[in-house]
Amino acid sequence: MRFFRLASATVAVAVALALPYEAAAHPRVKADRVPAGHPTALGTGDDEDADDLFGASCFIRVEDSWVTAYCHNPYPDIDLVRLHVECAHWWDLDSDSRAVAAGPAQTVKLTGRCWQKVRSAWISHQRAS
Repeated sequence: MRFFRLASATVAVAVALALPYEAAAHPRVKADRVPAGHPTALGTGDDEDADDLFGASCFIRVEDSWVTAYCHNPYPDIDLVRLHVECAHWWDLDSDSRAVAAGPAQTVKLTGRCWQKVRSAWISHQRAS
């Protein structure tokens, strides 16, 4: 009896390790792209002016074929955020959401979906003029 438990546990571990990375990845994905020159980007110093701080922090979650993103803007400038969803299958249409204004100290929710599988999702940022 003990042998069967050990054998089934070994098979389960072997199957989990054999899965492709995309299939084994956790559904919570932090995929916010930071533009070059942004204060949180690599290579920028702390000597930048506080007026240059811009960009909402976003958290993206993928569950099955649904994508949900929450973006919080801690800065005084309005950030126009868009959710971009790329679907895994060639016949499934990719989508880009409309621009949603994330005002100072405001959190906004963006949603998107594919018919079957999501390949990737990301947020784009734009200053409101």
